[in-house]
Formats: sequence, C-alpha cells, structure tokens
Amino acid sequence: MAFCVQCGQMLNDGTRFCRFCGNQQPGEQLIARLRMEAESIRVHMQQMRVQQMQQANLNQQQNQQRW
Repeated sequence: MAFCVQCGQMLNDGTRFCRFCGNQQPGEQLIARLRMEAESIRVHMQQMRVQQMQQANLNQQQNQQRW
C-alpha cells in the first residue's frame, strides 16, 4: 500500500493519480531512487551514532583517568 503525497490517503501500489484529490503520484523510478537515498541517509546516521558513542566512551575514559 502507498499513500498520496498530497492528501495522505491510502492508495494501491502503482497508482498514478490519487482517487481522492487527483494529485499525480511519483513514478516507480523516482520511488526507487528515493528509497536508495533514504537507505544511504539511514546508514550515514547509524555511522554518526557509532562515532558519537565512541567519542563519548573516550571522553568518559579520559575523565576517569583524571581522578
């Protein structure tokens, strides 16, 4: 199932025009590209979280060594 990009109503996959508001829906190529971009962003965000955790652990170790 998909959702209209304009009004948010639930649509069948592959629908080209929303039956509720008439707005044209993105084509399959655009959807595939957006999914790839979203996955790339997800991976990047996950890497950033790992780096932040590593930095926090390093900071904690440095603070413990001071005492």
